[in-house]
Amino acid sequence: MNMKQVKIFDTTLRDGEQGPGCQLTLNYKLEIAEKLDAMGVDVIEAGFPISSPGDFKAVTEVCKLVKKATVCALARANRKDIEQASSALVKAKVARIQLGIGTSDIHIKHKFNTTREVILAKAYEMVAYASDKCDEVQFFAEDAGRADNDFLVQMTNTVVEAGAKVVNLPDTNGFCTPFEYFEKIAYVNQNRREKENAILSVHCHNDLGMATANSIAGLMAGALQVEGTINGVGERAGNAALEEIILTLIVKENLGIATGIDPKYIVELSSMVERAMSNPVQANKAIVGKNAFAHSSGIHQDGVLKDRRNYEIIDPQIIGGKLPELFLSARSGRAALKDRLKSMKIDFPAEHFENIYNRFLVLADQKRLIEDNDLRSLI
Repeated sequence: MNMKQVKIFDTTLRDGEQGPGCQLTLNYKLEIAEKLDAMGVDVIEAGFPISSPGDFKAVTEVCKLVKKATVCALARANRKDIEQASSALVKAKVARIQLGIGTSDIHIKHKFNTTREVILAKAYEMVAYASDKCDEVQFFAEDAGRADNDFLVQMTNTVVEAGAKVVNLPDTNGFCTPFEYFEKIAYVNQNRREKENAILSVHCHNDLGMATANSIAGLMAGALQVEGTINGVGERAGNAALEEIILTLIVKENLGIATGIDPKYIVELSSMVERAMSNPVQANKAIVGKNAFAHSSGIHQDGVLKDRRNYEIIDPQIIGGKLPELFLSARSGRAALKDRLKSMKIDFPAEHFENIYNRFLVLADQKRLIEDNDLRSLI
């Protein structure tokens, strides 16, 4: 199968940091950026330079550190923001400025108190201005998820004519379902001009819990860049989780979409971001939660002991994790108990096992999880 190659755009250091209480120190930003670069991320959005002196410095230092990835800085659609972003990106091997403006009628009328025509003219002017100040310009059509599709086509054509190399159509408020977002991206992709001059990007938020699904839908509809954050951190309910997108594309080869990512860094990066932001990853979080590869049910444990593929679609070792021990609880069966006793090298007459198992169940009804010391005492 011919695989479509797509770019991975990480915005943990910018959009991810916008989550309440998730502000990063400079040292943590540099550690995370270095690991993202090693993992093979194509673009690292390092910050919003005009927002504070600290963010300006962070972008400049990331530019010096990163060896392979394009470094991106955010700007609003005004000259001062663009100039500040350009100054911060001077040391980048490839410098990209991402600037944008609202494109839904809600934003146009109730945020900017203006008209579509004025927004189009502003977008053209600012993209053209930024194109002379960096290697690449990426335009984001804010609130594209609620914007009129024909207007998005018009906006895409306008900013590409002005020099944009990437047009980001974000579901800023996590409003779309995967079906709606697929149709939106497909419609814009089919009806826009100058397709050879720019690619479409997708950037989804998780307000309705569909950010990953929407991101995959956008790629299937023709986008060639996908944006997200490690652990799905970000404003409100967060961004699309990059680890979920990357693993979906690896597991679902039939989608025909590939990335240049080395997934062995995922567990390490997840832990790094969790620690740096003091933002705990929920236990049942896909891919990186502590229970993501755990099995407690006796039926599942028996199946996993026979062949892990019975209940696991991902080998945790490919993301830098390790095979977890089976949890022993009141839901565990005989197979899991026998396996744990064997691993502990505890010997006992075979005819005693049923008695041991029955005592184990009594204890397991009293304790949430059974530890090795509990088993030694029980035996």
